[in-house]
Parts: sequence; structure tokens; C-alpha cells
Amino acid sequence: MKRSILTTSFLLLFTFVINAQTTDLARVEYLTLPFSKSDNSINRYRALVQAPIPINKEKKNYLVIGLEYRYVDISIKDNEDVLAFMGPVPPNEDIQSNLVTSVQQIDAYLGYTWTTKNYWRFGIKFGPKFQSDFKDGLKSDDVLYDGAVYAIKDKKNDTTEGNKPYRLVLGLSYSNTPGRNFPLPILNYYKEFHPNWTYTLGVPKTNVRHYLNDNHKDALQAFATLDNIYANIQQNFIPSVDQGEDGTVAESIQMTIGLLGLGYEHFFTKHLLFYGYAAHSVYNNFRLEDGDGNTTYKINTENSPYFRAGLKFKY
Repeated sequence: MKRSILTTSFLLLFTFVINAQTTDLARVEYLTLPFSKSDNSINRYRALVQAPIPINKEKKNYLVIGLEYRYVDISIKDNEDVLAFMGPVPPNEDIQSNLVTSVQQIDAYLGYTWTTKNYWRFGIKFGPKFQSDFKDGLKSDDVLYDGAVYAIKDKKNDTTEGNKPYRLVLGLSYSNTPGRNFPLPILNYYKEFHPNWTYTLGVPKTNVRHYLNDNHKDALQAFATLDNIYANIQQNFIPSVDQGEDGTVAESIQMTIGLLGLGYEHFFTKHLLFYGYAAHSVYNNFRLEDGDGNTTYKINTENSPYFRAGLKFKY
């Protein structure tokens, strides 16, 4: 129980860090995850748009409207897992009525960011998240609310001789997720430590990047990162093969995955780039959980290959 809460809190933390520090104006992305020693698989499609609206151009103050959409195609084909999703099915009902084949996530948020002296930028954001299989439309359990406050000291464009550009992100985040009614810290640090070399320390991603040319058109990186999937299950059920407590009801479907991998980036322009990552998990937990964060059924735990690619436009 405690480990599950810690894991979920950690995932909430890295979700907020992503939103707090992203400079993407638009992004489209595709992910595929074929589970090892299994016929199960996951494919995820993602699109993000952020629109900064100038409030004070001289002070570089902006109102930011953001919208992100994720569609996750879940293919459950292993016989044992299909049977687990059946649950105690009454006569004359579809035996796969509980099988989750897809989930969706919609994030909408409003933020405000402003600058002060000494390279500091501050920001706040708040908005709802809709995460569900949406089998019966939208329900109250599908909706969460979250917000964050953060400060960024950005000296990435500091080209003064002898100085090494860097960026520091600090902040706090909060969500009304049941059982997580406490703020979580945000911390991320980026630095250029050598010509054409940078590193980032933080969550969800720590990496070392090497630019292959002086104009920074192409780059390779080695990274460690986290990824996750979460969605509410509207038609709660008891898995036929209960790996948790007797009679534990499955209320959500989740995946937590830790990865080590290599990535490639190509900049078509200063702001438009292609990226591709190939990785292998060092921790993988695809599961069903009840409302208290207890694991009801483990779907896949084998470490597996992971591939992600996309296009993004950033400022």
C-alpha cells in the first residue's frame, strides 16, 4: 500500500514537471510498446497545443492556454489476462464486457507566467484532467483537478565567454487525487558543460546530449526516463484471477515504466524538430488497481522494448 502511494505520487510529480517546464507550442507523437513474452501491446497517440497570449510584451508576461489529448490503444490477447477481465459474468452477457481496449486522457489548463530581474521567470497553472475508458460517457470519477506554481531561472541563452548556460526549475504541485492531499516538489536542472554537450538532471527525464554538428542540427542522447498511463475504469469489476486481496475491485488501469535508452533529434529549423527514442524498460508494472491504490491484478511485469517518435514545434 505505502509503495503504491509512493509510486503514484512520484508519477504525479513528473507529470507536473513536464507541464511546468515544457516549451512546446505543438507536438504530435506515437508510441508503441510490445510487451516481452506476451501478445499484449500498447500503442499511444498524443497531440499537444499551447497558445501563449502576450499580456505585457515588454516584460514578457503571458497567459497560456493549453490542451493535450492522448489516445491509448490497449491490446489484451494473452488468455490468462482475457480471463481475468471477464470477472464473474452473469449468464447471457458478453464474456469480454470488462475488457479495456482503449483509454483516453484530455488535459486542459490555464496558466500565467511573468519575468522578474536576474533571469527569473515565475508561473502558475490550473486545470482539469479527464482520464477514462469513457464506456458510458463522462462520469465524476473521470475528472481530477491539478495545479502548480513554479520558478525558472533560465540562462540557456547566456553566451558570455566563460559562462556555461543552464536552467533551473523549482516549484510545488498539488492534485485532488484521493489519498494524495499534499503538495509535491518540482526540481529540474539543465546545463551545457562542454561545447556541443549538455546534461539534464530531473524527473521524468535525466539525459546526456551530444550535438553532432556545431549548428546543432542533429543530436544523440542517452537517457533514463519514466512513463505512465492512468485511466479510470467506469465499469468496475472483480478480476477472475485476483492477485490482490480477496474480492478487490478493479477501478483503474495503470502502467508505470522506467526506461534506459538512446535518442536522436533532427532540427529542421530552430523551432521545428523530429525526435525518435528507442529504449528498454528496467521496471515495468502494467496493472489494475482499486480506489485505495492496491494492485488488483498484474497484467504485464516483464521488461520490454519501447519506441517513441514525433514532431514538435517549440519556442
